[in-house]
Amino acid sequence: MNTPVNALLVTGAALSIVAALLHFACVFIGAPAFRMLGAGEKLARMAERGSWYPGFVAFAIGMALCVCAAYALSGAGLLPRFPLLRTVLVLFTAALLVRAFAFPLLRPVFPENSTTFWLVSSAACLGAGIVHAIGLSQVWSHT
Repeated sequence: MNTPVNALLVTGAALSIVAALLHFACVFIGAPAFRMLGAGEKLARMAERGSWYPGFVAFAIGMALCVCAAYALSGAGLLPRFPLLRTVLVLFTAALLVRAFAFPLLRPVFPENSTTFWLVSSAACLGAGIVHAIGLSQVWSHT
């Protein structure tokens, strides 16, 4: 008997894809996108000077989010079962929730990131983390 598709993990995957696209926009648009997304003037200036670092970081985060989206789709039942499925989904969910609540500790490390960046990105991580956690709990016995 086929397991039904888990809508929450599909939603989580979609949220990860949106976040990945925002990171890829920074790679292709450059400094204006870093500024618009609140990543800080330091990264924007580095991008303007042609430094490889801001684009590399944005691309790496975007790719990691794509991998997590694929794992969420696998857990949701839309893709074949991936190796270490439960482990990756638990780790990604935990990372989202830790990131959501750790922003007061992270903010001093990245002082140029705007308050809006911290509030919006933390809220997004919290929402995505909750969606993943509930979706994962619904498919736990199947993963």
